[in-house]
Amino acid sequence: MAEKSKVLVIGGTGYIGKFIVEASAKYGHPTFALVREPTLSNPAKAKIVEGFKSLGVNLVHGDIHDQENLLSAVNKVDVVISAVGSKQLQDQDKIVAAIEAAGNIKRFLPSEFGTDVDRVHAVEPAKTMFALKAKIRRLVEAEGIPRTYASSNLFAGYFLSTLSQPGATAPPRDKVVILGDGNAKAVFNKEEDIGTYTIKAVDDPRTLNKILYIRPPANAYSLNDLVSLWERKIGKTLERVYVPEEQVLKNIQEAAVPLNVLLALSHSVFVKGDQTNFEIEPSFGVEASDLYPDVKYTTVDQYLDQFV
Repeated sequence: MAEKSKVLVIGGTGYIGKFIVEASAKYGHPTFALVREPTLSNPAKAKIVEGFKSLGVNLVHGDIHDQENLLSAVNKVDVVISAVGSKQLQDQDKIVAAIEAAGNIKRFLPSEFGTDVDRVHAVEPAKTMFALKAKIRRLVEAEGIPRTYASSNLFAGYFLSTLSQPGATAPPRDKVVILGDGNAKAVFNKEEDIGTYTIKAVDDPRTLNKILYIRPPANAYSLNDLVSLWERKIGKTLERVYVPEEQVLKNIQEAAVPLNVLLALSHSVFVKGDQTNFEIEPSFGVEASDLYPDVKYTTVDQYLDQFV
C-alpha cells in the first residue's frame, strides 16, 4: 500500500469543509486544517475545531491573506483542498500562488462542490459566482498545477431536507412550489458522502486533471419524481404549484440577496437541468460511484425517511 497523502483543508470549519476534514482523518490521511483566529472565538466553530482535535487533525493557524503562514502550511502537505465560501472564491489566487511557491503539491482541489461551472446556463447573480470558480480553474490550468475539480451537485442537508422550498425547515406536507415543468433532473448528495468521495479521489490517478462528478444513479431526481416519492412516504397528495420559467426569471430580478442567488441557482439546476443535461465523457470527467463502488452512499429514498 502506498503511503496516504498529507492533506491540508482550507475552509475546513465551513459547511462542506468539515465533512471533508472528517473524511480525510477517518480514511487515515495525515490531515491539516488551516484555521483563522476569529474562528476559535465563535462557539459553534470552536466546537467543530474540538471535534477535529479528537480525530487527530493538525490545526494550523493562519488564513489565505497571510502568505507566510499559508506557504508554511502548504509546505507541510501533498494535497491542498479549498472549501472556502462564496465570499472568498476569488481569493483562491493566493492559494494558487502559495502552491506555486511551495512546488511540492501533488494535487489541488479548488472550492467547487456544486454544479460543474463549465457546463452551466446560469443567470445573474449565480452567473458571476460560477464565473469566479471558472476563473480559478483557468488559473490552476495555466499554472500547470495537478488538480481535481469536485462537482458534488446539491447538498442534501440544504436542498433535500426541504424539497428545495426556499425558507422551509422541513419537507412540505400540503403545498409544494416547483420551478419550470419539474422534469429536469438534479442530483442530491449527503454531505458525509461528498466528503468521502472527495477524499477517495485525492490519491487516485484516475481523477488527476479530471472533474470528479458525484452523480450516483439513485440520487438523480426531478422535482416531480421527488414530490411523488415524498407523497408515497407520507401517504398524502400535495398541491403542486408550477412556476413557469418567465416568472422564475422575473422573481430572481425582483428578489433581494440572498434569495436572488438561491433562485438563480435553482433556475440553473431545476429549470435548465444543468447537473444532468450532459454526458460525462472520459476526456474530461469521471463519476464517483462508478470509481468507488465500495462506498455505500445514502440514497435520496433513504435520506427522506428521517422526515416521515
